[in-house]
Parts: sequence; C-alpha cells; structure tokens
Amino acid sequence: MLSAMLRRSPPQPVLFIVLAVVLLAGCERRGGCTGPNCGTLINAAIGEPSTLLPPSAETVVAGDIGEQLFLKLADVGMSENTVGDEDFQPLLAQKWEWDGPLTLVFHLDPRARWQDGQPVTAADVEFTFNAYTDSAVASPFRPKLRRIASVTQRDSLTAVFRFRERYPEMFYDAVYHMRILPAHLLRPVPRDQWRTAAFGRQPVGDGPYKFVRWQAAQSIELVADSTFFLGRPGIRRLIWRFTPNLQVAVTMVVANEADVREQLVTPENVARARAAPQLNVITYRGNVYTYLGFNLRANGDTSQPHAIFGDREVRRALSMAVDRALLVKSALGDLGKVPPGPMSELLGIWDPDIRQLPYDTAQAGRILNARGWRDHDGDGIRDKNEQPLAFRILVPTTSQLRQQYAQLLQAQFRQIGVRVDIDAVEQAVVAQRSSNGNFDTVILSRGNDPSPGSGITQTWMRGGFGGSNIVRYYNPEFERVVDRAIAEPSRDRARALWRSAMETINADAPAIFLYSLANVAAVHKRFENTQIRPDSWAAVLRTWHIPTNQLIDRDRVER
Repeated sequence: MLSAMLRRSPPQPVLFIVLAVVLLAGCERRGGCTGPNCGTLINAAIGEPSTLLPPSAETVVAGDIGEQLFLKLADVGMSENTVGDEDFQPLLAQKWEWDGPLTLVFHLDPRARWQDGQPVTAADVEFTFNAYTDSAVASPFRPKLRRIASVTQRDSLTAVFRFRERYPEMFYDAVYHMRILPAHLLRPVPRDQWRTAAFGRQPVGDGPYKFVRWQAAQSIELVADSTFFLGRPGIRRLIWRFTPNLQVAVTMVVANEADVREQLVTPENVARARAAPQLNVITYRGNVYTYLGFNLRANGDTSQPHAIFGDREVRRALSMAVDRALLVKSALGDLGKVPPGPMSELLGIWDPDIRQLPYDTAQAGRILNARGWRDHDGDGIRDKNEQPLAFRILVPTTSQLRQQYAQLLQAQFRQIGVRVDIDAVEQAVVAQRSSNGNFDTVILSRGNDPSPGSGITQTWMRGGFGGSNIVRYYNPEFERVVDRAIAEPSRDRARALWRSAMETINADAPAIFLYSLANVAAVHKRFENTQIRPDSWAAVLRTWHIPTNQLIDRDRVER
C-alpha cells in the first residue's frame, strides 16, 4: 500500500501558464535593453499573496517580494550569526552604537529615500515599531518584538530603541523582524484596515526595486530603482509569476518559461532540473519544517477544548502511530530528515539526540484503550461514548507532497483504528480556516529565520494566539524554559535549555513534526553571483546580474 501511495501523479498541464506568458509578451516591446543593467528574472511562485504590506504579509512569496521593496535598518550577514551586532550589514542605518546596556541608537543614512521622493526618517522607524506591535494590526511578527519597550526619535535621522531586558540577540530583534514603513503614506489608514488597504496592492517602498504592476492571479512585476542609494541592482526587472502548485512551477523552469525555482522539494524535481541544460542546481541549508498540527481547541470554537486533541495522552498515542522515518525515506530520500522538534536544520539547536516520542503502535493502542477509545462495535474504528475516533486533515492543493503525506498518514492511522478524511483545498482557504480555528488537523510548513527564539515565540507560545500559533498550544513550563534560553548568554547553557524546551513540546505532542527539507534551487545559468542566504533566498537578489553576452530575448524586453 505504501509504495502504491508514493507513485507520483503526472505533472499538471501548463497550458494556461504558457498562454499567460504569450499574453504578457504581447504587451512588451522587444529589442530595447542591451547594457550591463538589463535582464529579467522570472520566479515561478507557488500561490499569490493577499498583500505586500510587510506587517500583514506572512507568506513566503510576499516575504521574497518584500525583500526588494522595503529595507530593514540592518540585516543579518551570510554567516547568519544572530548574536551581537558584528556580522550585520548596514541598510537604512548607516551606523549604530549602544548607549548603555538597554539602549541602542541607530543613525539613518541621509541618502535613503522613499520612492515618492520623501526622505526616510526616524519618524518612520518609530511609526513602524508602533504599527508592528499594535493589536489592531495583529501582525504575526508582533510576538518577536515583545522584549523591545519602545522606539523613539532623537532627531530626524536618529532612532532610539529601548529594551526591557538584556539578552544576546537584542540587535537581531531590533532589525530583523521589521521592514521600515512610510509613515506619511500609512498614517492616514486606520490600522484595523491594513490587511485590505490599497497600499498593500500598490506599495511605495525604499528598497532596490520599485513596484510596477500586479496582475491578479498572474504576476507581480518590479523594476530596478536606478537611483537606489546603496547601488543600482544588477537585474532590471523581477517578475513573480503565480502557479497553482509545485509541479507546474518546476515545469515552467525546466521549459525555460521561468528562471528560478528556489525550492525543488522532491528527488524527482531535482532530477528534472539537473537534466535541463540551461539550469544550474544549487543546494543550500534548509529553513523549512513541516508538521501535522492538532487543533487543541474545538473545531470553530476556541473557547472549548477539542473532543479528541484536548487530551494530551491521545495526541501522544497518535504521534507514536506514525513512522516518520519511513515516510521521509520513501517520499524525500536524502532531501529530508525527521526534525527533532519544531525546527529546520538552519537552526544551531538542531540535535538528533533530543528525546522524541518513539514509533510504537502497540503502546499507542494501549494508550487509546486506557483513554476509552476502543472498537466497541467491531467496525474497525475505535469509538468512545458512541463517537468514532475520526478527524479530518486540512491540506493545500498547492503542495503535492503535503497531499501525499496526508494520504500516508491516513493509512498509518487506519492501522490503529482511527478514521481520517482529507480536505484538500486552495491555499487561501487553508490559511483562512487555520486562522479561524476551523479545522481538526492541518499540514503546514513553516520557515525558520536564523534564531530559534523567533520562530518558537511566534508559532508555539501564547503570544502567537490569533497569529501563527494556530493549534493554540500553551505550556507555561515550556515558555519559562524558552525565555531562559533566549536570555542565556552562554551558548552551551542556552543549547541545553533549548534541548529541554524541545523535549517538553515533543512530550506534549501538539503536532507531529514530519520532515525538514534540504533546499535545492534551480537557477538559469545566465545569472552570475547567485548567492543564496538560507533564511531568505531573495535577500541579496539585488547583487545578481547577467553578463551582456548572456542576455536572452526576455532580458531585452521594454514596455
């Protein structure tokens, strides 16, 4: 049964994508650009974001585009060292200094401008912090900023951050989680309307690229800002072309209708990319982990515990019923690993020796029996008080791999007398139902940033309720240990605390942590200096370029 389930369905037709390319080409004038700053990069993106307004944009695609439109004060370097400030690269901030143990002062680059010509000021920095931490905005990044007490302006080019406590990643928290916003354009917009504000569809930024157009369900296009104060980008046009799923995206890149697919995910897709003569295949550290999340609250009613998953012992039994190692080996081969908790291999706290619940179907059965879930009527499905042990898995149609995993989980749960149905729906529906608590279980992928404290705080602590903590997991002891790990100055002692925290969440089983992927990208060979930072493939995209003798037709296009 397992091998049968692992057979791949044939790639979906890409006719509609090709037609879209032809229609777009009809709007372009060819033969214009031939110099060193020409070039077009087309990214085959999975799914379309709902907004490009940074505090409200959590999707991968929105984040990649945001890297080009909105700057941070500074950014983590290629080393991805998040402790101290030595390895950070200046962006909006020209320089900074510490004024005592809890005060950080940033001096903005006076050359920085919004793309409507207005200068970037410390008032924008203060406005941005207040917006990100405003409950009306309900930014998913809000929990990551909770240790910053305030941000004020000393003068038009000086912003002052004051922290609640001293800890190793103070600088990182000050710069990594916020993209600075234009106060003069967003101040008039009521903050409870930001998620649907017009600015999110036609943003004005301060980054290396300017927004050009958003064609609904088709593409988003950006153009290089030739006056960008940190230097003109090497590629003139960036286009994110939306595809319905990974297989279509990979087909576009292999067929030379797109230039980049930053995550190929499966061994089959890697093989297809390697066979395409125009593509380079680049392997870099994975920053994504995927899990089956149990809704700890009643489906659609967060005031009540879930009838099944509100019981910790039942969650533990279900976790023990899944042979995660077999699933990873079968579906992903060498491209995946079983994560030792809610993390990818990007994090330095990754440790295969962290205690996890074992794969043990016999023990799982004994636990379910003890909790009253037995097959009383002989139909092969456990029941309790005449209610079957049955639930649904929510999964996006954009991911063939996650749909495959849902089927494999369905089969493994069936072996211990649990009935599972699968709801495969569009990604937007998954996001809506997840945020509203209208699900039993859901298969989600999360990207890690370089700090374990950020992702854990956002997704697995109480501060993430109403945001990324969609399963509504809360354990005060877990949160106490996490807070200690974040504050601990000794790396060795912090690592021991992180191990303790991971073992606590693993024992509570709010989710089954299924796989962590190695990242493999396909990039057209004409691009040079193709550096990829593992936490964000597009973070240094402005440094990529195409030699003039390598330009192809779409690089020369002018509108």
